[in-house]
Amino acid sequence: MAKEKVLFALAVVFLCVWSVLGHHEVLVRKEERRVVSVCESGSISAVDVRDWTGGTNYHLQFITMEPNSLFLPVLLHADMVFYVHSGKARINYMEVESSDSKNKKKESSDGSRSIDLKRGDVYRLEQGTTFYITSYPAPTRVKFRIYAIFNIANVEDPQEQFFGAYSNISDLVRGFDERILQTGFGVSEELVQSIKWAERTPPIVPYVLRNESDKRSWKEGIIESVVGFPDQTAELNKKKKSKTRTFNFYSGKPDVKNCYGWSTAITHEELEALESIDIGAFMVNLTTGSMMGPHWNPKATEISIVTRGQGMVQIICPTNPEGQFTRHVKCQNSLYRVKEGDVFIVPKYHPMTQISFNNDSFVFVGFSTNARNNYPQFLAGERSVLKEIDREILKEAFSAPNSTVVEELLSSQRDAIILGCTSCAEDLMEKAAEEEHQRAEKERRREEKRREEEERRREEQKEEEERARREEKEEEARRREEERPRREEKEEEARRREEQKEETRRREEEEAKRREEEQARREEEARREEEEEEEEEARRREEEEEKARRREEEEEEGEQWIRKKKEARPLGGWK
Repeated sequence: MAKEKVLFALAVVFLCVWSVLGHHEVLVRKEERRVVSVCESGSISAVDVRDWTGGTNYHLQFITMEPNSLFLPVLLHADMVFYVHSGKARINYMEVESSDSKNKKKESSDGSRSIDLKRGDVYRLEQGTTFYITSYPAPTRVKFRIYAIFNIANVEDPQEQFFGAYSNISDLVRGFDERILQTGFGVSEELVQSIKWAERTPPIVPYVLRNESDKRSWKEGIIESVVGFPDQTAELNKKKKSKTRTFNFYSGKPDVKNCYGWSTAITHEELEALESIDIGAFMVNLTTGSMMGPHWNPKATEISIVTRGQGMVQIICPTNPEGQFTRHVKCQNSLYRVKEGDVFIVPKYHPMTQISFNNDSFVFVGFSTNARNNYPQFLAGERSVLKEIDREILKEAFSAPNSTVVEELLSSQRDAIILGCTSCAEDLMEKAAEEEHQRAEKERRREEKRREEEERRREEQKEEEERARREEKEEEARRREEERPRREEKEEEARRREEQKEETRRREEEEAKRREEEQARREEEARREEEEEEEEEARRREEEEEKARRREEEEEEGEQWIRKKKEARPLGGWK
């Protein structure tokens, strides 16, 4: 009991004050995975995570296959490292190899290989590899599950857009024009159309392993022409698992094992397939009431997946042990409970610990980036790095009363790496709840204070606005008072201008009236003159007519006198 208390005190000393960090930064819950595909034969889900200390992105996929299923052939866009969580299957693949490597591997003239996979295996496939997976039948219907990480950072051109972890071979074929396929494969148009426009299938389909004597179909001949190697399903029973190119967590001897659990980590030194990729894998199995001692990775970021049970994970901000935000530090201490299927990320330099509950074990498998030459540094236990530091220095560092306290701190724990820690997870969870309550209460008080401050600012702003309005009104009144003489002068000037305009308008109207009257007078005179001329003309005409009439009367009288005269002359005439 005393040892447990000392251990718990040690954890408290080195893990300091924690606070909950948004789980989108370092934790992805199982239910938050993105569904890629779901069908009767299996499912695929995915998670994208980021090592924000190095700015590297990683893509994880969780592939589940029913017994007697086929994961259709794909072309890898990035390096892939995977762990087999359950079930058995066979993977067939063809790697992109140099001429030297091909010459060394005479046993595989077509470049294809097959490996039997079982629970606990770790394997790696290179970028550019074409592969497919066939799951074996299982009497107990155990599903084949793998957890895979794709090293997006290892894509040759990082400036190019990442188009996914892999492409289906069938889609690569169907993407070409019918004429190109017909010419390229030397087949009929009908056959090309039957493949190009065939119904799309899900990435995992039902499939039963065939015997070697089975004949290949014409569709498989198309795939062979595209991929460049013959049908590999016929080779499933010919090849055996290569012991040098795979690793099984459950077969080998753990790196660390005691009554509290075991741990195994592999890098390129243990697995040949990891030679050219800077990614490692690890598995930790904590029994009930155990803890992976506080430690950090100086070079690697860990991406872990909980495969069984549940536990508590605590991560410490390396630059700020108090867990407080500063102007230049964005990280903070974090503590959270994880369960089966959850993914949690621990960046490099971040001290961490994983703890199991008293009633359940805690098993997680993971991948470590930049695994080459990374050696975890433990704070507690027999392999504590603090033991390499002078006790007096540590006394000063911890502000201890004497070096005896430091010596007891470092020598009390005889176990290393995986330590017993009964009820630690429960205590941390309880403390987390209490701290969460305090944090929520503190946040509530801060929110209340913020609202009060905001209300006060609104009142002040309202008063300031009211004062500003009053001052504006007073200033406006003052300006109006100052402007009144000028305004009256302007108004007087405007009045005078208006009077002048009125006088001008009146004169113009009188002048117009005078002109109109003069015009009327002239017109009247002209009319009278015209009437007088007409009367004079009428008078002249009457006089002329009268003269003419008198002349006619006179002429008529003369003619009458002459006629009378002639009538009165005797027949013999006048003598």
